[in-house]
Amino acid sequence: MITKINSGGLQGIDGYIISVETNVSGGFPAWEIVGLPDTAVRESKERIRSALSSFGYVIPGKRIVINLAPADVKKEGAALDLPIAVGLLTASEQIYLQKPQECAFVGELSLDGSVRRVTGVLPMVIKAYQSGIRKVFVPYENAEEAAVVKGMEVYGVKNLGDLIEHIIGVRSMVPVKVDIDKLFSGSSKWSLDFSEVRGQESAKRALEVAAAGGHNLLLIGPPGSGKTMLAQRLPSILPDLTFDEALEATKVHSIAGRLPRNVPMILSRPFRSPHHTISAVGLSGGGTNPKPGEISLSHNGVLFLDELPEFRKDALEVLRQPLEDGVVSITRVNGTYSYPCNMMLVASMNPCPCGFYGDKNHDCTCTPKKISSYLGKVSGPLLDRIDLHIEVPAVEYKALESHTPAESSVKIKERVNKARKIQTMRYKGTGIYSNSQLTPALIDKYCRLGEDANELMKSAFENLGLSARAHNRVLKVARTIADLEGQDEIKSEHIAEAIMYRSLDRKFWA
Repeated sequence: MITKINSGGLQGIDGYIISVETNVSGGFPAWEIVGLPDTAVRESKERIRSALSSFGYVIPGKRIVINLAPADVKKEGAALDLPIAVGLLTASEQIYLQKPQECAFVGELSLDGSVRRVTGVLPMVIKAYQSGIRKVFVPYENAEEAAVVKGMEVYGVKNLGDLIEHIIGVRSMVPVKVDIDKLFSGSSKWSLDFSEVRGQESAKRALEVAAAGGHNLLLIGPPGSGKTMLAQRLPSILPDLTFDEALEATKVHSIAGRLPRNVPMILSRPFRSPHHTISAVGLSGGGTNPKPGEISLSHNGVLFLDELPEFRKDALEVLRQPLEDGVVSITRVNGTYSYPCNMMLVASMNPCPCGFYGDKNHDCTCTPKKISSYLGKVSGPLLDRIDLHIEVPAVEYKALESHTPAESSVKIKERVNKARKIQTMRYKGTGIYSNSQLTPALIDKYCRLGEDANELMKSAFENLGLSARAHNRVLKVARTIADLEGQDEIKSEHIAEAIMYRSLDRKFWA
């Protein structure tokens, strides 16, 4: 008898349907799995044998052939254990499954028959729904993650015995439900607050602009000036995640196996801060079995690189194309994998090895050659892709001792949310969420300048030697500044502030 059971696999960030075809026929007892299975899939035989015996079922002593279609795509991981077990039981007529074409099964089996958590369930379930499947059986620990897909009937399976009893009608399992609105209303707040930062008002303003438009940011200043402190508080003023953004971020974390247990969705914008010893692969993603890297794990959030020049040169250069395209493409012999990475790059650095180059309160002990070599670790093309370059000077004692309460993150976030709402309405239906993602065509449409603003932009372009990329990024930042003020037109003062944020590369790297 031949049966077909639906399951799922992963290709990059997207899922695809795997049809598990099982044929149990007469002949010399044998077990064959075809369809490009990897080692983990081939080893499923012993896991399934032990799991079935735990509940009184057996692998029949016949010729068993299992085909994993499509046969030209490599199948990886242990998530196919559950569908193979169900296919084997139905093909050997030990159980009867009604309307198998309407169901899908995903899960890894333990030797005692319990069903283990697997990675990448969300994109698999999304693809299953798009393919017309309306019932899905997943590990109990993945059930809430799968249940965020509206219209899908999700069952959390704790062990193979519960599933068999449900299929044969002995005991019914209850579908898992998730209240999306309740999830977002109860999302956690960031514990760090801008009210704790004394002084650095210009840097706070720059961070507000960056958060409102999703712009990349570089903080330069001496040790102890508060660069890291400011960056760590950036998530507290980032705009709230929309459902679509949260779904995209959750898919990436699900594939990477980084989705926290008992958390069905990523509810706050990711904030990733890898150590400077990270490799290029760790940053961009890849490996023998490609997985998303830190760039993609920070999708719709922030990637913070502290002490930027200390990162490996090849790791930093990996950032260049993703910052421009918003996607990481990894090519392997068996295919090309693409992971999204629309994130804010926030970096901090000292201006020289000792940290005091340009500081009025301390003497720099570095030679010009050392300073040039240190700054040279950050290439011009990478620097050109960072929208705002902010100098963070040492904090004065007067600011530290001030008892005047600083503005809280809540108040700043209100302005940021208001500006981001304007952008969401403006770009509705385009797949763009913020000004930083504007294409050249949309820049021409939404960043038109008046006569005065255009003259100022022309003067800055000629005198500062801006590149075409820098010109577009200045316009994007100016658009964000205008949105923060609720202005439809980009005025000369908005252009002036945006240009001010592009001057430090001339001061330090000239």
